[in-house]
Amino acid sequence: MGSFSIWHWVIVLLVVVLLFGTKKLRNVGSDLGSAIKSFRKGLQEDEPEKLDASLADAEKAAAQKTAADKGD
Repeated sequence: MGSFSIWHWVIVLLVVVLLFGTKKLRNVGSDLGSAIKSFRKGLQEDEPEKLDASLADAEKAAAQKTAADKGD
């Protein structure tokens, strides 16, 4: 009773297609695909900036440690 069979999903799919039509559903699918694609591209462009910032922080910390070691 808690799970749906394949026939339930087929009926739901048919009702959705009848309500919206295949052209509208195809447009929604392509819009969703382009949104996901641009989101992934944005994440990939953001990664090098984070990597450069963390590398600069690590170099700064190493330089401070070296300066502190020379001062002792």
